Amino acid sequence: MKRFIEGEDRGQGTLLPELLDDYVAENNPVRVVEVFVEELDLAGLGFKRVQPAKTGRPAYHPTVLLKLYIYGYLNRIQSSRRLEREAQRNVELMWLTQRLSPDFKTIANFRKDNGKAIRNVWRQFVVLCQQLDLFADAVVAIDGSKFKAVNSSDRNFTDAKLKRRMQEIEPASPAIWQNLIRLTGKSRLPNKRKLCASTIRFRR
Repeated sequence: MKRFIEGEDRGQGTLLPELLDDYVAENNPVRVVEVFVEELDLAGLGFKRVQPAKTGRPAYHPTVLLKLYIYGYLNRIQSSRRLEREAQRNVELMWLTQRLSPDFKTIANFRKDNGKAIRNVWRQFVVLCQQLDLFADAVVAIDGSKFKAVNSSDRNFTDAKLKRRMQEIEPASPAIWQNLIRLTGKSRLPNKRKLCASTIRFRR
């Protein structure tokens, strides 16, 4: 295929970098994850199995699993099965976990058993960002929005709209009450509060 960018022959010998560290740039975010997690007191934050059991099969240290979890959070990889696959083929994760590749069940159990401890890690991260002056007072982040539904304006209410409706009804209530007395010729009428509620529905 002439005049196209051509790839290299798969059978051609190449001199790749000898160190895995050479594949990860100095400004790569995984290096921040590495330093941050290594400085955490996992036992103090509430992580389980920080100390290895004396018997049984050796387990993955919570540090490795936490690095894997944070990497997945930063790169929008939530599935434990996808994290398992990425740990086997992703060079950044190979560097971060030192070529360890936990299975999906181990990753899922870590997330299930250490939910409170993981939330404590996020708090520690926020504190670190505040100490480094990475947050500005003028920046406000809100996760979520509130929208009025696509319906009639008379069928959605806010506090301000309800107060405005009540202000509209109150001046009209005495006149409506007197008209009902005149029309029925009776002084015994339904409860006034129920009448106001019915009037609101009628005016809508």
